Formats: sequence, C-alpha cells, structure tokens
Amino acid sequence: MSKKMAIAATALAAIVISAVPGSASAHGGGNRTRPDHWGVITRNTVGSPVAALRNGPFGSFGVQGPSARPPYGQGSLGIEVADHSTTLNPPSEKVDFGNEVDFYGDPVLGLNQVGFHVFQTSENIAYGGGGAAGARNLPSIRFEIDPNLTANPTNHYTTMVWVPDASPVTDRWSPYLDATTTGTWFLTGNAGLVTGCNQNTPCTFQQVKAALNDGGPAPTIYSVAVGKGPDFVWVGAVDGLRVNRTVYDFEADGVRTRQVR
Repeated sequence: MSKKMAIAATALAAIVISAVPGSASAHGGGNRTRPDHWGVITRNTVGSPVAALRNGPFGSFGVQGPSARPPYGQGSLGIEVADHSTTLNPPSEKVDFGNEVDFYGDPVLGLNQVGFHVFQTSENIAYGGGGAAGARNLPSIRFEIDPNLTANPTNHYTTMVWVPDASPVTDRWSPYLDATTTGTWFLTGNAGLVTGCNQNTPCTFQQVKAALNDGGPAPTIYSVAVGKGPDFVWVGAVDGLRVNRTVYDFEADGVRTRQVR
C-alpha cells in the first residue's frame, strides 16, 4: 500500500470510529460533555403510559404570549396516563421519567431549590373529580432515597414525593411552581410512618427535610423523576424541572441543562 493510500485509510477509519455509537469519540467529544441519562424508569412504570420528549404544546387555541409556549426552548416532557386500564390494584397506570445516574449519592439535605412548569388543562381537573381536589390532579416530583433514619436503621428505601398545589392557570403553561414553598411532601412506606410525613399527613418541604435529619447518617438520593399515577387520568406536559442551581430543559431531541442562580 502506498503512503497516500495508507493516510487515506487511516483517516477513513477515524471517521468511522467517531460515528460508531458507544465509541469514545461519540460520547466524549464535540459539544456533548455529559451523557443524557434521562428516560422512563421502567421498574416504576405500570401499564402502557406515555412519557416522551416532544415539541410544544403550543396553546391552547387562542392563547398568546409567553404562556402559549414551553418556558424553555421548543419542547417539553409529554405525559399521558389512564385509569382503570390494568388488572392490578389500583387499576390505573403509573409512569416515572427520570435519571438514575447523575444524582446517585447526592445529599438529600443539600436540596434547596426544586420545582417545575406544567401545562394543565381543564379536562385534567375534571378527570380528577373537579373542584379543588381535581385541580391538584397534576404530576409530582419524586426522589428515590436512602432515608438512613436512626429510628428505622434497616430501611434503606423510600420515595420522597412532592404533590403540587393547583396550577394558577389552565390550558396554558404555568409559571414556575416552587416545590420548596408550595404543595406538600410525603415519604412512602415505613419512612413515612416513622417520620409522620406520609400520604395521610403530608409535610412541608422544610418539615420533611427536618424529619430526615434525625441524627443518623445523612440521607442520600438514588434517583430523580417527574411522575404521575397511579390515580387519575392525566394528559399534559412538564418543562423546566429545577434541582438546585440546574434547570432541566426537556426538548424533543434530549434533555438540556441550564445553570441558574
């Protein structure tokens, strides 16, 4: 092989390697310095719900101005769940769209900013039974954590769940809903019983953090997700999930990060 042919073959091989999914160049080079670890958490999903990155929603019809488009970019996380659609008890669907990699081991007590924007519809309020209760038919933010409670040292799993208050607007994008100052929080399973922050007696954000700070090892995060169900039918979207100083911008082609103060 001539020297020119050898150089050409080497260049071609480099191009092929850089284009192969999973290669070092594909994941470590270019503008993408951090892999996208967001997706449906399969073990936390029941039935056949939808949690997919999409464009829009833009609207509803007749709505104009900033509330007629996603708060960040062009896209959002579209969520659809149904009720009475499985043979389980309860029979409704459940879905978590989240990240099981990038938050693993982070301190729960280090959380100080959490929230999102939501596209709520009047139909969703009706699906939830109407009135004030139906207005709280919304997705939640869920942190799977190791609670590390002194009062229950053998329990190393619970989900810390934020249930939002009603969105102040419908059929359009909401302003930022701050999970540290609005809505309620609870812990699932034994951790909820031990701390008193359970679904029947939910707590504020500061109360649930104080309950977890009981003198034992610090609680740590396993995963972070936006989820819905199992409860009522809901069809809508979420964007701009904030965890501390990072906003996660859901776009049709992936999840982008934006740093905020």
